[in-house]
Amino acid sequence: MMKMSLAFLLQQVSEFDLFTLDDIDSAFQNVTRLTYSQNHHFSGKGEGIVISPHVAGHLLGGTIWKISKDGEDVIYAVDFNHRKEKHLNGTVLESFVRPAVLITDAYNALNNQLPTKQRERGFIDAIRKTVEAGGNVLIPVDTAGRVLELILILEESPLNCPIYFLTYVASSTIDYVKSFLEWMSDNIAKSFEHTRDNAFLLKHVSLLINKNDLDNAPAGPKVVLASMASLEAGFAHDIFVEWATDTKNLVLFTERGQFATLARMLQADPPPKAVKVTMSKRVPLVGEELLAYEEEQNRIKKEEALKASIIKEEESKAVHASDNVVDPMVIDASNTQTSQEAGSHGSRYRDIFIDGFVPPPNCAAPMFPFYENASEWDDFGEVINPDDYVIKDDDMDQGALPFVNNMDGKLDEGPASLILDMKPSKVVSTELTVQVKCSLIYMDFEGHADSRAIKSILAHVAPLKLVLVRGSAEATEHLKQHCSKNVCPQVYAPQIEETIDVTSDLCAYKVQLSEKLMSNVLFKKLGDHEIAWIDAEVGKTENGMLSLLPLSTAAPPHKSVLVGDLKLADFKQFLASKGVQVEFAGGALRCGEYVTLRKVGDASQKGGLSGTQQIVIEGPLCEDYYKIRDYLYSQFYLL
Repeated sequence: MMKMSLAFLLQQVSEFDLFTLDDIDSAFQNVTRLTYSQNHHFSGKGEGIVISPHVAGHLLGGTIWKISKDGEDVIYAVDFNHRKEKHLNGTVLESFVRPAVLITDAYNALNNQLPTKQRERGFIDAIRKTVEAGGNVLIPVDTAGRVLELILILEESPLNCPIYFLTYVASSTIDYVKSFLEWMSDNIAKSFEHTRDNAFLLKHVSLLINKNDLDNAPAGPKVVLASMASLEAGFAHDIFVEWATDTKNLVLFTERGQFATLARMLQADPPPKAVKVTMSKRVPLVGEELLAYEEEQNRIKKEEALKASIIKEEESKAVHASDNVVDPMVIDASNTQTSQEAGSHGSRYRDIFIDGFVPPPNCAAPMFPFYENASEWDDFGEVINPDDYVIKDDDMDQGALPFVNNMDGKLDEGPASLILDMKPSKVVSTELTVQVKCSLIYMDFEGHADSRAIKSILAHVAPLKLVLVRGSAEATEHLKQHCSKNVCPQVYAPQIEETIDVTSDLCAYKVQLSEKLMSNVLFKKLGDHEIAWIDAEVGKTENGMLSLLPLSTAAPPHKSVLVGDLKLADFKQFLASKGVQVEFAGGALRCGEYVTLRKVGDASQKGGLSGTQQIVIEGPLCEDYYKIRDYLYSQFYLL
């Protein structure tokens, strides 16, 4: 939706040719759709690589990626949000622990946000204050991203004025979003499940796809969410030029403007008193310009027709030459024409294949084709092949107009007029100086984790290596220094187009267990798994793959290893069932009168993260001590 709307806007105000609507369709045809937590296994060159998307919490469908290979994980988490919002759940980034590499950004590393309710209250209060004073409020937004959160905030806090959402794809966006409730927050999903109440059945926000509808709206204060957020083009740009000169109006920014955009200029402190803007619009060609355009188009058509006739003549000569050499049969010209017409559609030839006959590569379609239609039948009648009824691209009319579907198979009136309007036109631009007298306010509704949350989450994830790929130089250096001291020693902040090597220090190899070795291994069941101790030596198979082979000499002795994971709460219940008096005291498990059990983590693990843990038994060497120890050992498997 966002790319499509951007193409519409840019085509209206410039000679935009970077990409077309067909390019957008082609790009989406190459997309593989995944659901959250779904593993996708690559094949071919990517054999062994598994990727899975997880909730980022920033946008609807926003994703952080887990990339796994040879038992190591790489997490790509740029643009994530830890807060649970009205239409989105928070990120699941904290569920990953000790990945080999974490790639993230420092975009918000220097900013701390107010609590959610306080920010929303300030947002509504600023709008209400302007409206009650008789002013209008312009909120520059994207077309289908963070604007969804703003719409729900306005829906739940209705104002005494009309609220409009104005983009070329406003109605298409909301209609599409209504069908994606299962991707949203738990509250929205549960509300729909229990009451069938769709959060995006808007009652207070009106959808507009044309600025004329806004101009014809009743006079009085109004709130308009309009694209684009940068104010460089689109409805928001035009509305700003009209409203900026009135001191009663307000332009409310909910995201930081990109560098060198009008939105960024207006967010400066102090803001400018006047700005230069370019007003562009597309107008139809008339008079001499229209005649010159038509003459140029006629010239191009004649050149293309001439090239086509030359190519057709050369193909015809090649066909006759091939017939004279390969096939002694003389084909009558009239019959050839008839065969060509019968086997073509829209001046395109259709191949005819006959079992047992292979025509020469350059000859025309063979004459008098015949084949026997051997139909298959089942209990329900003749078997139908659905492929026979599929309209192929080759059968479509070349002269068809470009057509772009929205998600429901319909076109909004605004975009349809842009696509189907094939009249010759040009872009006319004028430069204006706009006096900025309206109020300008910035409130952070970008949906990014703030500095405190970023540092806390990174400390919890504790990657072996950390890569920072986006953010200002100051924010990146600040987060790099913090993480070097508190998260992991290896932190990288590459510059644009700089390549870095983050190859894992852990060397993982694929080995094959030989049948001779496996025949002598005794597995024992531990929970849902089976485990065994293997003593082997590494060798190579005939195809060069590494393999574990039985030892040629006696296996050396090894220390006993206790395998398992014990939770003190479960062990407390087990001891109670054995008649032992047990209670928790000071984070330890007090067993009987003298013995105490406590879990001790590896000191090298920061922030209480999972790693090597030990269970310490404290107390005098008495009968209770040995009894408790035996009970403890019984909860593990001894190797």
